[in-house]
Amino acid sequence: MSTALADFDPASLARQIESWGYNPGHAERILRSFYASHGLPTSTAARLPASLLERLQTETSSAATVAVRQVAADGTIKLLLRLADGATVESVLMPDYRPDRAAGCISSQVGCAMGCDFCATTKTGFQRNLTAGEIVEQFLALKQEAQSVGRRLQTIVFMGMGEPLLNLDSVLPAVRRIADNAMGALGWRQITVSTVGIVPGIDALSAANLNVNLAVSLHAPDDATRASLLPVGKRYPISEILAAVDRFQARRSRPATIQYCLLAGVNDSPDHARMLADVVGTRRLHINLLRYNPTGLSLRGVAYEPSPETVADAFVELLRSRGLVAHFRRSRGKDIDAACGQLRRRTAVPA
Repeated sequence: MSTALADFDPASLARQIESWGYNPGHAERILRSFYASHGLPTSTAARLPASLLERLQTETSSAATVAVRQVAADGTIKLLLRLADGATVESVLMPDYRPDRAAGCISSQVGCAMGCDFCATTKTGFQRNLTAGEIVEQFLALKQEAQSVGRRLQTIVFMGMGEPLLNLDSVLPAVRRIADNAMGALGWRQITVSTVGIVPGIDALSAANLNVNLAVSLHAPDDATRASLLPVGKRYPISEILAAVDRFQARRSRPATIQYCLLAGVNDSPDHARMLADVVGTRRLHINLLRYNPTGLSLRGVAYEPSPETVADAFVELLRSRGLVAHFRRSRGKDIDAACGQLRRRTAVPA
């Protein structure tokens, strides 16, 4: 048996309980209590037989514990979570414009194999995929953090460490547990899965028929620039990625999002903006522009810098003048290790 309740869905927990000699009907009540308490040990509120409650309390535990907690001046909370094998992953809670809400960012892998040149996570390489339970534990930790500051976790994005579409065997069941009313109850439309453009993964996510949102990290309007920033660009041309986005959107009622991180002198010129507008064309997409958080020298020895405000403003205005829906994502946590992978890379946490 797994040692974490987050590893179970109602059916698998029902089988486990039945193997112990108890009524499998207790499973849904146990998980409802578990998620409602943000992952705290199952309590007597679940109305369980005392012997079953005792067994659950002695044989199950959390799959992750908080190793480091950073709080920024703007209220952003970054967690470094230690997993059972000593590996660590990052999760982030970001306050919303509304004072009672927050958004969360969670990881899908320990490290990352994508090699994106401006990303801090890629500097530590790829260690392993997360299990569904380890992903769920991040959600539960962020729910606890949100409650502690008087907020409610409203949305989740798979945009932390790792490439979610290369770990769909864990991401899909985690999404179901987080969204389903019988467990996490966040709601399907409150979840976004982000990818650097893994075309078969986009199609697999579409085929899973989950009512979640899709975000694609494009970061360049042409294949040559993109391949210099994201090695995966050599495998999947932008035209193939956008065709996969089209197929995904054909099954959804909402536009997908294009993520574009502006890098000074690299992808932020007026020509780049015009090329991006041409590439998007008449597609119903949201362009989410990101302000770069410097992470030191890249794998190729480049010291990337954020675009100057005047350059960034001109970029977004040009996109809007072409009829595109474009906006800047609000920058968070500037005074802490805000970029994905920074905290894990800078912090040596003993197992």
